[in-house]
Amino acid sequence: MQAVILAAGESSRFWPLNYQQKDLFKMMGKPLICHTIEGLKKAGIKDIIVIQGPQKNIEAEFKNYDLGISIKYIVQPEPKGMGDAIMKAQELVSGPFFVMAGHKVNAGDYIKKMKEKKEEVVLLGSKTNQPWLYGILEIEGDKVRDLIEKPEKGKEPSDIRLSSLYLLPPSFFEYHKKAPEDHYSFEKTLSFYIKEEKAGVFVAEEDSISLKYPWHLFSIAKYLLEKNLGREKVYIGKNVKIFKGAVINGPCYIGDNCVVGNNTLIRGYTNLEEGSMAGALSEVARCIFQKNVHVHSGYFGDSIFGENCRVGAGTVTGNIRLDREEIKETGLNSLGAIVGKETKIGINCSLMPGILIGSHCVVGPGSVVFENIESNKTFCTKFNNETK
Repeated sequence: MQAVILAAGESSRFWPLNYQQKDLFKMMGKPLICHTIEGLKKAGIKDIIVIQGPQKNIEAEFKNYDLGISIKYIVQPEPKGMGDAIMKAQELVSGPFFVMAGHKVNAGDYIKKMKEKKEEVVLLGSKTNQPWLYGILEIEGDKVRDLIEKPEKGKEPSDIRLSSLYLLPPSFFEYHKKAPEDHYSFEKTLSFYIKEEKAGVFVAEEDSISLKYPWHLFSIAKYLLEKNLGREKVYIGKNVKIFKGAVINGPCYIGDNCVVGNNTLIRGYTNLEEGSMAGALSEVARCIFQKNVHVHSGYFGDSIFGENCRVGAGTVTGNIRLDREEIKETGLNSLGAIVGKETKIGINCSLMPGILIGSHCVVGPGSVVFENIESNKTFCTKFNNETK
């Protein structure tokens, strides 16, 4: 059986981390799409087609990894939607095939169960508490009766969303040719199968893997860390320096050439990529640092920093509201800062819960940040709260 991996999207909703294709975001030392392929291999799928953008960035990145499998690449010249991307693979598909996003790191967990279904099309579904953000399924027994894209709040047919994994027959291509050519042609093609009662569903007990927005990375980190390390182990890479008094609680990944300073506390579900540093007297809890992120004394909770960020001593990320309510309609009650690449934050700064800061920014010392900061801006509360 074959798999088609979609990795050509623009990742527009992934700001401020969309400085690269989101499937190339690194976790545990490798891009998310590599974890997806490893899961497919374990599930017995070794014929893989990757749909990438015109920059061919997926193909270029894979040259740095030994995936142990032959991959065919296809370019989608323009981001015309999921249906258009799948159609590019028609000449390479010879039978039933799975389709998934590049970040679907747990796809391999569901392959066997979906293959056991009898319908021509099988969808993966999972429960959500934010149905208005997704395509929602109306289900009767094992059959899908309807698909509603981003339903109005209070009018959802169920709490079961499409979960970025599909088993499709070769006839999909002919059905798709009948659908209107627009960004939602894939969903409209699925509707043809649903109307003819040819679409079934496997509802996962727990499937939190989605990557519409950057804060969804926390669920992916939790899945990967637990799958590879359990709930207690700590992975420490090559040439890591851990100084006296440091405490590291698992599960936790510390990549090559990282530094953990004196009396620093690294708490569970933290991922530090290569060359990152948690300086002396810092506390880092449930954070994701990309390559070469350096922070000093301070508190960093439920936060994500893009590559090459620098954060001065005494900086604190607030990650819980005083009233303990949801943070900015994210569905989360704990969320710190999310920062793009190569941003510099001065000493003694305070970042309020859920703050997004773009790439190539400068946040001046002593600043208190209550609102998002666009990329390439300088912000300092010492100068009349001006952003330049």
